[in-house]
Amino acid sequence: MMKIVSGNSNRPLAEAICSYLNMPMTKAVVKRFNDMEVFVEIQENVRGQDMFVVQSTSFPANDHLMELLIIIDALKRASAKRITAVIPYFGYARQDRKPGPRTPISAKLVANLITRAGADRVLTLDLHAGQIQGVFDIPTDNLFAGPVMVRDIRQHGDVNNTVVVSPDVGGVVRARALAKRLSAPLAIVDKRRDRPGESEVMNIIGAVEGKSCILIDDIVDSGGTLVNAAEALLTKGAKEVTAYITHGVLSGGAVARITSSMLKELVITDSIQPTEAVRIARNIRVMPVATLLGEAIGRTSREESVSSLFE
Repeated sequence: MMKIVSGNSNRPLAEAICSYLNMPMTKAVVKRFNDMEVFVEIQENVRGQDMFVVQSTSFPANDHLMELLIIIDALKRASAKRITAVIPYFGYARQDRKPGPRTPISAKLVANLITRAGADRVLTLDLHAGQIQGVFDIPTDNLFAGPVMVRDIRQHGDVNNTVVVSPDVGGVVRARALAKRLSAPLAIVDKRRDRPGESEVMNIIGAVEGKSCILIDDIVDSGGTLVNAAEALLTKGAKEVTAYITHGVLSGGAVARITSSMLKELVITDSIQPTEAVRIARNIRVMPVATLLGEAIGRTSREESVSSLFE
C-alpha cells in the first residue's frame, strides 16, 4: 500500500498531490526543539508500506535537507517496505562538478546522505543537469515540466508566432526540446558573465523580430539573466517576452527585479512554495505540478512506466 508523508518545505504541494491521488496524508510531526534540532515522529503504522516523502530542499536548504533525511530515517526504523524521496526541487544540483581546485561536488555529497539515510529511490523534477542522476547510487527518475509548460503556452499565447529562447548556451538542449514540442523556431542569448550573480548580454542568435519570445530555463535565482535577456530580445525587435522557469528560487531582490522589468510574465511551477511577494507580484504566475508529480508517484507505486508520461 502507498502512503505519502511531507516535511515542512512545501506542504501545500504535498496536499495537492494527495488530493490528486485521492488519499490522506500520513500523519506525522516534523518540528524543532528550542535549539532548532529537527524532531520527527510518524504517527501511523507504516510497516511494510510503500512510502513517498515529499520535500524540496529549498530555502532554508539545509534545514529542509535535514528534515528529509530524518523523515527517511524514521520511516526506515519503522520498517517501511520502500522509501522514495520525492524532491520537486533538488537544491544542491548546481554544485554538480568542480568549477575550480579544492572545491566540493556537493550534489554527490547530498545524494550520498539521502542514500545512507535509507531512501530506495528518488523522484525529482527538472534537474539542473540530467547527468546529476548519475551521482545517485539508487534509481532516480527525473521528471520534466515541459509537457505542462507546453499546455500552458498553448492556452495563453499565439504558438504560430512564437520563438523559444534559451537564456544562455548551456540551456540549449532544454530549449530545443520545448521548441520541438511547440513546432517553433529556436533562438539563443549569448551572454558573458563577469561576476557571480551578474550577466551581460552580448548577442542574439536567431530571428526574433516581431515574434513572441518564450525564455525557458530550469532555475530563476537572482533574475538578472532573465531581465537582461528580455531587454536584449525587445531591443532586437521582439514583440513581447515571457519566461517559463521550473524552479522559482527568486532570492534577494529578485521579485522586485522581475516586477520592474520588461518581462510580460514569468511563469514558475510550485516545486518551491511561493512566498507572499511572489503571489502578489503583477507579472509572476505560479503553475501547479501536483498532477504531474502525483501521476508519477502513482505509476512508481504500481511499477508502471514513468517515462511514458513524456512520450
